Order: sequence, then structure tokens, then C-alpha cells
Amino acid sequence: MCPPGANTTNVRCHARVAVNEKGKPTITSSPAAYGPAQFHGAYNLPVNAISGNPTIALVLAYDNPNALADLNFYSQSFGIPTLADCSTGAVPCFRKVNQYGGTTYPVVNAGWALESSLDVQVAHAICQNCNILLFEANSNSYSDLMTAVDRARMMGATVISNSYGSGEFNGETVFDSHFNYPGVAFTFSAGDSGYGTSYPAASRFVTSVGGTTLKLGANNTYGSESVWKGTGSGCSAYESKPAWQHDTGCPRRTLNDVSAVADPNTGAAIYDSTPYNGQTGWFRVGGTSLSAPLIAGVYALSGNTSGLANSIPYFSSGLRDVTVGNNGRCKRFSSYLCTAISGYDAPTGLGTPNGIGAF
Repeated sequence: MCPPGANTTNVRCHARVAVNEKGKPTITSSPAAYGPAQFHGAYNLPVNAISGNPTIALVLAYDNPNALADLNFYSQSFGIPTLADCSTGAVPCFRKVNQYGGTTYPVVNAGWALESSLDVQVAHAICQNCNILLFEANSNSYSDLMTAVDRARMMGATVISNSYGSGEFNGETVFDSHFNYPGVAFTFSAGDSGYGTSYPAASRFVTSVGGTTLKLGANNTYGSESVWKGTGSGCSAYESKPAWQHDTGCPRRTLNDVSAVADPNTGAAIYDSTPYNGQTGWFRVGGTSLSAPLIAGVYALSGNTSGLANSIPYFSSGLRDVTVGNNGRCKRFSSYLCTAISGYDAPTGLGTPNGIGAF
């Protein structure tokens, strides 16, 4: 949807758009995929943060010129609160800035604009009294995106969601310093190409978010979940193992920590008025670009980002164990790196939210 540059200094987003039999995006005139009621019902979530109005930052590349208008059309369509621009003094509110915190925006990119709409709308759907702060980096380079990440933290975001990455590369750990800030939760999408690792999700200072296929029960209740075949997972080639990970089949950092719905076949209903492949309207979008802002919203609901936020689920209850499915083939003696099992496994981590207690 938003391809990378020619090398590992650039990233791509991790969204997947549902397409029809001709390979064109599936567009509808009204929502035809999961929305706020489904997310909250399935994952047993409150609609508002338990304390105050936390700020969720969404870091992306390029400009989405209609981000706020599309967010409010989404909100009105689903009957949830709209957000005013922060310049009005309203709380909660929405604010869009460039990578330096200013209002001179980068060029528009249709693929990244749809990614942006996904992230903003899902984050607001999950935490409806949170402030939403959209950062638009000048490009999809690591340099520009890390500048935006740093600025998001300096501007007070306690949760920073990121739905992009590249393959792992020698020297990636130099970027880890951007995430080593206890008290701030960084969520990163694990990838959408099946078994295999990506960076920055591999960093031991972030919450690596995998993806599932979610089936609902009656009245938007939880039905079942399995591994979404597209989710990334695996054993990092370069990142050391955090003290709270105890799996034995990977001597280094294992991806993932937690997971949530990502399958574009169910997906999220996302409204985007910036033409993507010449089309506007309601898209059905998935990928771990859906699960990362969803988990960011859950962190914001809980308000518990003290310490190293990515370690919190390892010492908590309140997650549903996903025990079915795989995202590829891996070694027999470390099959949990690509196959769901009882307890911890790499594709779905410790599981999916069942309330906010694990965060």
C-alpha cells in the first residue's frame, strides 16, 4: 500500500487493504467491517481512559490533508464523539503537526494517507476521550520518522503508535535510543508478510504487536481468534533478549509481545477522502497497522505506562491466549516462533486484550 525506498534506510507501512476479484480496493458507501462497537465488545474495553485525557501520538510519513475531517465523518457514522482541533482549546482534541511540531506539512502520499486514516480512526475508536496527535514525517526514512518520534515524546504523548517498519539490518540498534524512555509506551506493528522479523518492532524497548483473525459472537461479543497468516513474528537477528522474556527457542529478542485483530478479510471500516487508486469512501483495512494503534489505545485507556511499558503484559493477567493457527514454517524445535501454542508464542505473543488489566 505504501512501498519503501530502495534500502533499509526507508520503511513501508504495514496496512493491507481488502480487494475485490479484480485486485481493486473494496469500496462501500457505508461501513462494512469492524468498528468501535466490535472492538470494544470483543476485547471487553471501556470507551474512555480511566484517568484524565491521555495523548496518543500517531507517527507516520507524508501528509493526510483530510485527517480531521475524515476522523469526524468516521465518528459521526459510528455515533462516537467527534474531536475539535486543539487550536479551539477543546479537550479532548485533535492536532496535526509535521516532524518538528510545526504546521508546514509534507507532500501528500495516497497510500500513507490511508494508513494515517486507519491509525487515527482506530486510536480514537478505542480511547474516545484521548487527545489525538498526528505526526507527519517529511518522508518514510528512518531519520525523518525518528525525528517525529522524538518530537511526539517531547510534546507530551504517553503512548506513541507506529505502523511501519523494514526488514532487520545490521546497525539497527543505533535507533533503539529513541524508544528507551520509561513512562512512554511505544507500539510497533510486526509486519504483514508472514513469518519473519522487522524493525523497529524488534527493538527491546517497544511493544511488538502481532495480528489475529477475530470472529465475533452474538451482539459483538468475543467469539474466537487465530493467528492471522500475514503477521510478522520470529527471533531477532540483532536485538538482545529483554529480562522479562523467558522463551527458550530464541536467544535474542522474540517478536511479538501481544496481538490484536489484523486480518483484512474482516478488517476495520476506515473512511478516507484522499483518493487511493482513484477511489474514496469506506475501505476495509487490516494488517498489523490495525493492531498497533488498537493496542496503543488500550495502553491509553489503562493509563499505566510507568516503567518499561512493553514489559507490563509479562507480569499481568487479562489477556486471552490464542492457540490456533500459524504464519509460516519454522524449525521444529522452535515451532512456537511461527505457530500458536498454549501460553506464549511469537505470532500472537502473550495474547489479545480482555479488558485493560494487562496494560
